[in-house]
Amino acid sequence: MSKTVIVTDSTSDIPVDLVEQYNITIVPLRVLFGGDAYLDGKDITASQFYKRLVESSQLPTTSQPSPADFVAAYEDIFNKYPDCRILSMHLSSEMSGTYQSARLATDLIQENLQGQVTVWDSKSASYGFGMFVVHAAKLSSEGRTLEEIVASTEELRSKRQLYFLVDTLEYLQKGGRIGKASAVLGTLLNIKPILSIDREGVIYPVDKVRGRKKATSRIIEVFQRDLPGVTHIKVAVGTTADPASVHDFLEQLSAVFTIEETTYSDIGAVVGTHVGPGTIAAYIWPA
Repeated sequence: MSKTVIVTDSTSDIPVDLVEQYNITIVPLRVLFGGDAYLDGKDITASQFYKRLVESSQLPTTSQPSPADFVAAYEDIFNKYPDCRILSMHLSSEMSGTYQSARLATDLIQENLQGQVTVWDSKSASYGFGMFVVHAAKLSSEGRTLEEIVASTEELRSKRQLYFLVDTLEYLQKGGRIGKASAVLGTLLNIKPILSIDREGVIYPVDKVRGRKKATSRIIEVFQRDLPGVTHIKVAVGTTADPASVHDFLEQLSAVFTIEETTYSDIGAVVGTHVGPGTIAAYIWPA
């Protein structure tokens, strides 16, 4: 049976210990502050990024890996495991060209290896798909086939619910997602937008609530609506520069659900460029 090797990109925001435990290959995106370019997660950590972000008057930009970056990653894997199959899992194609770069790379590797690479569009972002990558890597470590891994991961995707709360509208405005007037008014009114990602991988607004605690309470209400009858859950929580907020959120969540497993993820530089510090993202699925 062919070994399945899991590849992803740095926007998956997978905790380092899980990357190492399951030998996941990560191809980094780039973050650019003016003339300074950094490989996400390699040249700049999440904490270093947010420190520079709040100090900078100019919003950084991001860029996807090139097809050549993926070719290098795939060829390195095939050199180590000549008979393996690769499952390359990436940020929503609606948000980035990363998935397309990975697809193009499969046309550039040796012809006899092209059919050995499967590129999978997560239709999600951050640990919202990082959890799929970890799930796939666990199954691979158990010796499951590529087809079994993809089928199981797609089933998990159908059950997982996610919402994220942006603390400030400033970065959405700087990135051109909303107008300046809306950002200023929202800030004055202490509006906390609740967002999600639809089944096609597109971000959409869910609600707007005044005050952070009311907003997290609203997220939990929506989780209850989405998972009727579910009492036991697994949860993953992603944060930018405010990890303390996770404790309060999990306390609220545990009053409604029995939490069987919790995973903590740092939202990295690329996603953080667009959502800013103070963001909290919650991903839950039935235990």
